[in-house]
Amino acid sequence: MVSQAPLVELTDRELLTAHINGDPQAFNVLVARHKDRLWSVALRTTGDPEEAADSVQDALISAFRRADQYRGDAAVTTWLHRIVVNASLDRMRRRKVRPTVALPDHNDDNGVEIQDPRDHMDERETMLEISAALAELPEDQRNAVVLVDVEGYSVEAAAAELGCPPGTVKSRCSRGRVKLAERLAHLRNQDPTDTVTSTRGGAHVDGE
Repeated sequence: MVSQAPLVELTDRELLTAHINGDPQAFNVLVARHKDRLWSVALRTTGDPEEAADSVQDALISAFRRADQYRGDAAVTTWLHRIVVNASLDRMRRRKVRPTVALPDHNDDNGVEIQDPRDHMDERETMLEISAALAELPEDQRNAVVLVDVEGYSVEAAAAELGCPPGTVKSRCSRGRVKLAERLAHLRNQDPTDTVTSTRGGAHVDGE
């Protein structure tokens, strides 16, 4: 039975249980507690603030509705993290959106250097390809790679989040990196042991 302590004093699991049992504020408290981290996860996965905001919204709606599917085999934060990552990757797959760039006024002669919009488009296309490649990984490998290579967790911290031994995290990362290197070989000549690291709010394949 959930404690009658104030909601802010409850653990994540207790808050989720309270939400499942019908408490109208418990889920809001849980979200407020972890919203910054969830935003960071979405931003690093999508590389785009607007996409990240939409991904978090999608994920929270899903988590709100599917709370009763939480089995307690991992921390609540890990469960939320997985939902946010999956929502971000799903959105990146569904919406192959290129950024719109305003054309300069032909009569404007202020001497302002306009950055070539192709640079942004190339970077965006690369991000989309990496996100699509991450989405194709088995879930266990994807979660390990995102935690260690995108978010910068240590193997030990990732193991604690995922509820498995550090050796399992290393193995999943290794297998995931090989698949990513093969899948993204056309972007750059990759060594199979390369990792995916975060850059400009997104992820890229890079050598260790």
